[in-house]
Amino acid sequence: MFFAIGEIRRMIPPMGLDCLFLGSGVVNVSPLFALLTLVVVFAVLISLVLVRFKQSLLVGYLLSGVVIGNFGLLWLVGLDKGDPVIGHLAEIGVVLLMFTLGIEFSLSELKHLWRTALVGGGLQVLVTTGVVGLVARYLGFSIVDSMVLGVAVALSSTAVAMMSFQDLGQQNHPGSRASLGIALFQDVMVIIFFMVIPVLYGKGQGSLLGQISLSALKGGLFLLGAWVFGRLILTPLLHAVARTRSRELFTLTVIGLCAGVAFAGGALDLSLALGAFVAGLVVSESIYSHRILADIRPFRDLFIAIFFISVGLLIDLPVIGAHWPQVLLGSMAILVFKGVVVFLVLKMLKLAARPAMLAAGSLASTGEFSLVLIRKAGGYQSFDPVIEQMLLVCTAVTMAAVPSIIRCADPLGKWMEKSGWFKRRNSSPELMTPVQMIKQIHDHAIICGYGAVGRSLNEALKRCGVSTLVMELNSETVRALKRLGQPVLFADATHSEARDLTGIGHARFVAFTFSSVAASCAAVHLVMERNAGICIFGRAKDAGDVRRLRELGVQVVHDERESAVAMVRAAISSYGRMDIKPEEVVGDLMEGP
Repeated sequence: MFFAIGEIRRMIPPMGLDCLFLGSGVVNVSPLFALLTLVVVFAVLISLVLVRFKQSLLVGYLLSGVVIGNFGLLWLVGLDKGDPVIGHLAEIGVVLLMFTLGIEFSLSELKHLWRTALVGGGLQVLVTTGVVGLVARYLGFSIVDSMVLGVAVALSSTAVAMMSFQDLGQQNHPGSRASLGIALFQDVMVIIFFMVIPVLYGKGQGSLLGQISLSALKGGLFLLGAWVFGRLILTPLLHAVARTRSRELFTLTVIGLCAGVAFAGGALDLSLALGAFVAGLVVSESIYSHRILADIRPFRDLFIAIFFISVGLLIDLPVIGAHWPQVLLGSMAILVFKGVVVFLVLKMLKLAARPAMLAAGSLASTGEFSLVLIRKAGGYQSFDPVIEQMLLVCTAVTMAAVPSIIRCADPLGKWMEKSGWFKRRNSSPELMTPVQMIKQIHDHAIICGYGAVGRSLNEALKRCGVSTLVMELNSETVRALKRLGQPVLFADATHSEARDLTGIGHARFVAFTFSSVAASCAAVHLVMERNAGICIFGRAKDAGDVRRLRELGVQVVHDERESAVAMVRAAISSYGRMDIKPEEVVGDLMEGP
């Protein structure tokens, strides 16, 4: 079918093309919107097929881009292979992906991952960059190009690694934590490297040291300005918006402020990608980070899909077909070499074989930053188009292989431990972040709402030795609980994304202590989807709401009934009538006509 479209394109004369587009209305549609529509539709169709075969969605995204870019489908929206719209789409995907990565990155994480990040990440980047750079130099590349290629290969895909662990339900595994530590170092390192690329290629005036110092100073001032902006403006503004209890206004505020910071980074010649990353970093340090992640997660998934589809769009199959042996050899070399380096580095840090193998598999590929780096370096000194295509395809192939590698790495790590190749070690507790500590709570109680009822319930459970997790939308209450060391999330119980943050799948019970029956009903459905056997408690004021909640399987505390029982008991005790049971009196009345 795709080849047939290409043949039709060659057969229809230019005037016929204009008539076809006029008849379909394409000429009146923005090329960017038309391309976006095309890639999203094809991503859904191809991904549905791959899901049936238990393949990663990432493979579907890449294949969608390859099919659209190489089989004449761009012609349907009036574009061609060299149209700048494709590059713009890729750039938008990169910027938005960087923003979501910045939100998930947290400076506080380094307190728990500093050893893995600094030592492990530093060694991995140094060894990989050095070896690949020497090989590139031997093959005839310049010193600067060799350095750029070495750094590009040293980088891994944070998004692919973390998504793969989440898909397998192993996001709390020590291997995932070790992988995150090294990935964080890579992300920070490449941001710094972005700033010195112009200097390395001799663009600018003055001495090399002076240019490096100027780039570092510019980047440092931007980071400092963003931090001050976050503390003095962003945080108070988010407090004010949160008090409105408007979900739409909150999300709009976050996206608007972060877009402004990203634009400022681009205006200072630090790139929109760096600005977007810093924007996410600023937001991640607020107490609203969990709420922001829950709100932004659907956008993040879309952004990641757009980025990887844009990668596939840039792949030129005729060029790859002419050099497929080199592409295959290069992809295999990257996966094996990087996997071995990461595994040996983590073993040197005393990590057990199984988590070390999982981390090695997740970081064996090159990543999205590799593509950004090559594209940025190409703006100063172009690489050979064949080399760029080979690097692009090697990155796509290795990223697509990561989910399957992780699945194979786990049993391989178990076999290595059983075979006695490596002694089994306990995982380091430093690999746990505060967010992950919340997710590690098991058999706990989730208390939604921290009013008078929620406070009393939380205190009673804590005295019984039960672990509790509070969900609250009052920012002042959340800050106070965090100071007391109480596990708490600034999140909406009616958000589907919030349930994953609470560890609902392994909780003992959840209590909706607020009086809104509509909110309780909406949240109950979300809870039951993830944990059908959990105990659910709720409140209701009148008999109709009681029946409504009980039909959903909720154990209801009837506010009017409990108040009536308490008042009847107090009244009859003042007259010394202990023969009357308040529960029977109230029950007869409330169950009557």
